Amino acid sequence: MDFLMAYNGMGQFIERLERMGELRRIREPVDPVLEITEIADRVVKAGGPALLFENPKGSAIPLAIGLFATKKRMSLALGVEDYEEIACEIEKLVSLPANMPPGLLGKATLLPGLAVIGRNTAPKIISGSAPCQDVVKTGKDARLSELPVLHCWPEDGGRFITLPLVFTKDVHGKRNVGMYRVQIYDDYTAGMHWQRHKVGSRHYAEYERQGRDIPVAIVLGGDPAYTYSATAPLPDFLDEMAFAGFLRKKPVELIRCKTVDVEVPADADIVIEGVVPAGERRTEGPFGDHTGFYTLEDEYPVFRVTAITHRKNPIYPATIVGRPPMEDGWLGKATERLFLPLVRLFVPEILDYNLPVEGVFHNMAIVKIKKRYPGHAQKVMSAIWGLGQLMFTKIIIVVDDWVNIHDLSEVLWVTANNIDPERDTTFIKGPMDVLDHASRAMGFGSKMGIDATRKMPEEGFTRPWPPVITMDADIKKRVDELWPKLGL
Repeated sequence: MDFLMAYNGMGQFIERLERMGELRRIREPVDPVLEITEIADRVVKAGGPALLFENPKGSAIPLAIGLFATKKRMSLALGVEDYEEIACEIEKLVSLPANMPPGLLGKATLLPGLAVIGRNTAPKIISGSAPCQDVVKTGKDARLSELPVLHCWPEDGGRFITLPLVFTKDVHGKRNVGMYRVQIYDDYTAGMHWQRHKVGSRHYAEYERQGRDIPVAIVLGGDPAYTYSATAPLPDFLDEMAFAGFLRKKPVELIRCKTVDVEVPADADIVIEGVVPAGERRTEGPFGDHTGFYTLEDEYPVFRVTAITHRKNPIYPATIVGRPPMEDGWLGKATERLFLPLVRLFVPEILDYNLPVEGVFHNMAIVKIKKRYPGHAQKVMSAIWGLGQLMFTKIIIVVDDWVNIHDLSEVLWVTANNIDPERDTTFIKGPMDVLDHASRAMGFGSKMGIDATRKMPEEGFTRPWPPVITMDADIKKRVDELWPKLGL
């Protein structure tokens, strides 16, 4: 099978999905208010195809949903047969040299070298015309109501743009692309959900301290590699568009917006330009979130539209989040696999990890190690809690190297059998994901580590540790040969 390493816009990706039987067109008019959510939720949970709603009620723009909702489609979005191929490529790039300086400082010297991921695919600024600016609407003609924006769940505060790529720059001009939901208030204003730990929030704070409005562009569509890159937990020095170029094996072409000083992908489907004024807040939410619970209303910055540009025949991409399994679980699984080599760069004893979709990214990590010394599991827990976005992990379970961590039944069996709750449970306090509704305060609470490894005498276990029940390999082979004759 030949794979495109770069898509010339979302339409080309949708065409490929359709050719491969991975997409269904819905010609029946369907309401973006709740109806599309109920349909998409049923299809995703059944492992069904991506959907293209050609006639969403109230809009002339088709709506695509479920584009990333299986491992196959997530891999196709990144231009490969299996996204594990990209993980292997990243692992080769960050492999530790034999002459590496010892200790953490030695590893830190390698970080600038990770920029090779985007060195040959740095974005290129172009001028002139671009597909994303085939149609330009400014002033009162730039109306958000022309987009088929979803009202996802009954108690949501309104309609939300759910798959936006939010482009900002810091006061020095360094770009960030993040995915932050956007609540529509009216034709020309929206709520910008910049959580306190996110880079977009940091950029806004820099502008606000200077009393300045920050220019912002909300991008929808284009090559699906852009969407994935906006969700990826990249180190600050790595530009999301450079990472997208690495994924698609081709530099991203960027063009300056019409009304704000921000560059956006030239092949995007829709671009909403605007500013977020300093000092302005408005109630945002509630929103049915990826935790499966509503995130309650709070005060967030306000986005004011200055222009909307789009392709001649744009497609509006959307997703829904809620009780897992959902589409965003596959975006999370791609991140789990692609970033394992980077996690192992600083915690090399991690053989593998599993961030189960039921843990909604930040609630649980199951980690496999080859235990070598007393307290090894606790050392790994501490390292994870000090590592980027993994600092939000509420529960860490550490198991031995023979455990299949991707089989939750096996993990629960091993955990329940291998722990003395008082001895093997570690509690710490620290920053929490702001979407964690159970923590004692927004963004702050406690975390738990469970050591489900085999215990050593130094850890307070002086009795013999029992072996795991397994059948002799020769017997298994003999029964395999006998099996067809048994009529079972």
